[in-house]
Amino acid sequence: MSPDGTLTYSFAEAVKASYPFYVVRLAGGVLYLAGMLVMAYNVWKTVAGRQPVDNAIPPAVAPARA
Repeated sequence: MSPDGTLTYSFAEAVKASYPFYVVRLAGGVLYLAGMLVMAYNVWKTVAGRQPVDNAIPPAVAPARA
């Protein structure tokens, strides 16, 4: 406020000054959303791609005694 009690900056100037902060907030939100989409895709491919594996475990070979 100025000494006579009026506002120094108008509302439009205050919004204009905060524009860079909203751009950074938008970029962070886009990165967060992209991470959630990658996670959803990863979960989907993990669940949809399940195939049983029936491989027998080979018997252990005892070391030869000298």
